[in-house]
Amino acid sequence: MSGSQIHLTVAAVIPRGENFLCVEELSAGQPVINQPAGHVEAGESLVEAVIRETYEETGWRVVPTWFLGITIYRSPQDGITFYRHSFVCEPLAQALTAPPDPDIQRALWLSFADLQASSTRLRSPMVLQAIVDYRAGRRFPLEIMRDCR
Repeated sequence: MSGSQIHLTVAAVIPRGENFLCVEELSAGQPVINQPAGHVEAGESLVEAVIRETYEETGWRVVPTWFLGITIYRSPQDGITFYRHSFVCEPLAQALTAPPDPDIQRALWLSFADLQASSTRLRSPMVLQAIVDYRAGRRFPLEIMRDCR
């Protein structure tokens, strides 16, 4: 892949007590830990994308409550630059116990300490950074985004 490629993605930070909903997924054949996250599809808003990705990867229905921010990351493996839009989401109910996304091994609730201890297994530094931002109280209203479709 070309190092000039960019990817527009979303991620969900979903707290429940002291834990956060995460996924164990395969990346280059290796299990890694990530938030529910993925690419924005054509014609889809960022909010629609984070709701869809969370459901597809975890089976959980969520409601985005806050915009956490944008993180830019360039992968050292392939040079792709990711523009990740993270949202704080409230978990409503787990509608499916087996997520439909075949790359997801399982959904799991992890504490901040668990994530720190697993730092070598995180999909990217953006995973821990989103939790750090959340714990620091970073929040922006969803109205910061405009949909002019």
